[in-house]
Amino acid sequence: MSPPVLGVILAGGLARRMGGGDKALLPLAGSTLLDAVIARARPQVHTLLLNANGDPGRFARFGLEVVADPVAGFPGPLAGVLAGMEAAAARNPPLPWVVSLAADTPFFPADLVPRMLAAIDREGAALACAASGGRTHPVFGLWPTRLAPDLRRALLEEELRKIDAWTARYRLAVVGWPREPFDPFFNVNTPEELAEAERLALRT
Repeated sequence: MSPPVLGVILAGGLARRMGGGDKALLPLAGSTLLDAVIARARPQVHTLLLNANGDPGRFARFGLEVVADPVAGFPGPLAGVLAGMEAAAARNPPLPWVVSLAADTPFFPADLVPRMLAAIDREGAALACAASGGRTHPVFGLWPTRLAPDLRRALLEEELRKIDAWTARYRLAVVGWPREPFDPFFNVNTPEELAEAERLALRT
């Protein structure tokens, strides 16, 4: 039975370092970055959505519901988290948890969601984020849907943009993974990193 978690893949960025366009659609190992992320995410969640702005038709072949940022002006990943929270709250029945996943990180852990859920339960935390090698990766977070109104207020009224500034308001469980044989949170921001992802994909 899948956990009561809605997964939201964050693909709403501008990909400036890759020359613009949809980074998620870049080729990787005969498919795309987004294909790799979907394959990792699907077994871990009840429902999977894609957060992206503009014409959703360009993602039609992936068969995912596409939700745009609910806050204008490309305010960053917290807007995608809010999109996921509000979509989870609208389900019947509502899903109590949202996991956010970066569209440019194709090798994130296959046990991401169960370990985060366990850490929140064990530590009595409100939410969780991932870490590796002593470095946190706040884009990979597990968020309670009940906090959607608070996050919407913070984005609109306070113009809050930094994930760390948001998570600092709550008890946060940090869940770590090893960086060997490679960092599972390796992400693609440059053509050189895309080439490295291709090499890693052939090894895994």
